[in-house]
Amino acid sequence: MTAYLDMNATSPVSKEVADLVYRLMVEEYGNAGSRTHEFGALAKKHVETARKQVAEVVAADKSEVIFTSGATESNNIAILGIKDFAEQENKKHIITTRIEHKAVLEPIEHLENNGFEVSYLDVGESGLVDPKQLNALLRDDTVLVSIMHVNNETGCIQPMNDICEALKFNDAYLHVDAAQSFGKLSECLKNDRVDLISASGHKVYAPKGIGALIMRKRGFIKPPLKPIQFGGGQEKGLRPGTLPVPLIAGFGLACELAIKNADKWQTYASLLKQSLMVELDKVGAHYNGENTSPYVLNFSVSGVNSESLMVSLKGIAAVSNGSACTSSSYTPSHVLTAMGLDEDRITGAVRISWGYMTESLPINEIVEKIKQIQI
Repeated sequence: MTAYLDMNATSPVSKEVADLVYRLMVEEYGNAGSRTHEFGALAKKHVETARKQVAEVVAADKSEVIFTSGATESNNIAILGIKDFAEQENKKHIITTRIEHKAVLEPIEHLENNGFEVSYLDVGESGLVDPKQLNALLRDDTVLVSIMHVNNETGCIQPMNDICEALKFNDAYLHVDAAQSFGKLSECLKNDRVDLISASGHKVYAPKGIGALIMRKRGFIKPPLKPIQFGGGQEKGLRPGTLPVPLIAGFGLACELAIKNADKWQTYASLLKQSLMVELDKVGAHYNGENTSPYVLNFSVSGVNSESLMVSLKGIAAVSNGSACTSSSYTPSHVLTAMGLDEDRITGAVRISWGYMTESLPINEIVEKIKQIQI
């Protein structure tokens, strides 16, 4: 059986979560907006329980959680939703990086095309930002800083606490795309200088199609976001649409399980990673990025093309060579390009990612296929 090693693209749904989602789909199927009967009241109760479970991952208040369809929508609301405030205050400068997910880069590009100025932090071969450069780029008219926590391609973990410290004396809102870290490497997301956090359920063993934007208040004042779509008034008017109660409840339970098991999962993931690297070292692998997540390894081997390796691994392991959201385009990775890696290293880059459900890695088979291609 093929080993699924593309957890950064999506995770399976845990059995506990799937059971709850199924029950709420076929038995307790009320609309949380229906206030006249017990079906609606029960649905609303499930939503509010989940809101608290999601908030607890990052030590937020449940009133700060807005449910969305996933991190892509959360990113768009966080970035495009600040436009009116920025124009009103004449603060139209944004700081980000070139290694962000397209769900951040493209909304920011839209604002740039509409009169905003954007500064990009460098990362270099390490894949990590320098908080000192961030501090140097900050201005009085900086309205938003958007930096992902864990990169989806390389797994590089950005120095979030240092980033927060650099913003200590600036009012710019800090948005963090935490799709790859929420529920897995969440500790520094508890820093109350992080204003906006985007999360996706399907990266943490919940269903696809559900996520959240956490809008942390400053004192009692919430971030000044405006909706980017309209109709219905749900989620405090910021994200309209009938709430998908089964998905929301499943996401909430997945978050509760993640809080309970995060340390154990990290330890297990690290052991898998170490065992893989020991063998890859023997074929001269270059590891792309530094300070990387225990759940992913992005590597290149001289003389090995990633497409050839992925084809040869069919029936053995499902791996990738970049973001699932852009894999159909067959363009060089914008992340590895921004890191300044050479063409051979970029075209040879393979991403292997796993989770607590991964029983083992077919390491010997992977290394053997690498050797065959090298020959």
